[in-house]
Amino acid sequence: MIIKWSAVLSVGCFALILSKQLTAAQAEVESQRSESWSQHSVDLSLAEAVSLGLRRNYNIRSLKLQRLREKFDLFVADDMFNPKLKLSATHRFSRGSADNVRSSGIAPSVSLLGEYGTNLELNWDQQLNAAKNAGDLSSDGLALTLTQPLLRGAGKDVTTAPLRLAKLTEQVNQLNLKASVAQTLFDIISAYRALLKSQNQVTLATAALERAATLLEVNKGLIVAGRVAQFDVVQIEADIASQELAVEEAKNQLDASRLQMLKLLALDLSTPVRASDSLQVTRLEIDQTTALSVAQAKQPHYLSTLLQSEQAAINLILAQDKARWDLSLVAGVNQQRGQHSISGSSRAWDSYTGLKLEIPIGDLGIRQGKVNAQSLLEQQQLLQQEARMELQRQVTDAVRGLNTLWRQLEISQRVIELSRRKLSIENDKLNAGRSSNFQIISFEADLRGAEDANLNAKISYLDARARLDVLLGVMLESWEISLENF
Repeated sequence: MIIKWSAVLSVGCFALILSKQLTAAQAEVESQRSESWSQHSVDLSLAEAVSLGLRRNYNIRSLKLQRLREKFDLFVADDMFNPKLKLSATHRFSRGSADNVRSSGIAPSVSLLGEYGTNLELNWDQQLNAAKNAGDLSSDGLALTLTQPLLRGAGKDVTTAPLRLAKLTEQVNQLNLKASVAQTLFDIISAYRALLKSQNQVTLATAALERAATLLEVNKGLIVAGRVAQFDVVQIEADIASQELAVEEAKNQLDASRLQMLKLLALDLSTPVRASDSLQVTRLEIDQTTALSVAQAKQPHYLSTLLQSEQAAINLILAQDKARWDLSLVAGVNQQRGQHSISGSSRAWDSYTGLKLEIPIGDLGIRQGKVNAQSLLEQQQLLQQEARMELQRQVTDAVRGLNTLWRQLEISQRVIELSRRKLSIENDKLNAGRSSNFQIISFEADLRGAEDANLNAKISYLDARARLDVLLGVMLESWEISLENF
């Protein structure tokens, strides 16, 4: 009996010493791996990834070029009430049976449109004619014309409608820009966390493989002591093979995540980039009422729908205006002065006032424009109501889903702690001869599954928080990003 307990004690001491040696060896291997990785990789934080993405991402660079066109469109619309200068010139040589004539002319003009539809135009025309028989003739004239619409095109609402449409379009463009940048930013953040997840999966898979190798060494010691049979290690060797397969799969996923990250950052795909941030998760406290209020004030797509309703209302005003009669007050003054080489000089002037009336009859295109504009306005109002309801649904789902993910994260954390404790207890029982390799391998699989579930829960919660920021329209504000340079 004493010999039996002595053997048990010696086997237990051997297993304990072997476990400590393997733990020290494992720590040394981890240190060497970390040092080798840091020497050959580029550490990248999430903030650095976002900064690089804002400068290099292809979609964002394309948006900057698009903004150049959109800003110039607004600049052109703002110029509609500024004076417009036009210069035209002619030079002609004619030959006929009666005479040969060489003539030149220049005619600059300037026009100005007022906010109430008033159009003022000033023209100056100078002609020089040199004829072989008839003599030389030079003339110049000045004409001032005033046109004031009384029905069609009259009023500030109609005249300024194109400018107001252009400004609304610019606001929609800015909202679309905000949405596009926020979505691209989310893609970068999601890709970074996918890379971080892949790195952690490699670490977890490697740790599981090393635990399996440790169990194999313990069993070899037990075989030497005569505690277990030789064939009992087959289960462990099969588990080691499975863990090696898991390590290879994790490394393959790590490479895929790295390539996706580099693509979004427009970097060389051979860059050995490594996510350096730690995987820390904090809970976001937000209720559905507050979230919906923020979304209604800042969500780009929802605000674009509201602006499109205003655009539809302005288009209806323009369509109704086109259906009116064209009645305008016209006034002007002309002055003409001439100089002939034979008859001498002459001067004349005249002025006029009157009305101009144009009545469209049987033009179905005008009625078509009114019908289209009216139906588009009513349709846009329906879309606005639907957008409000859809936004409420999305916000409600997002907030509820975020709270659910947090509860799942808490549960997964408890599961992983209990799985580690369960495996530790079972290892102690194995050393005491009261457990089996099958039970250890089963509990090891439980721990590996719990670690994966916990890692997935962390990444899912962080992605859901970022997705909620996009939905609420506060992604750029969260990262203190300004679009003034776009």
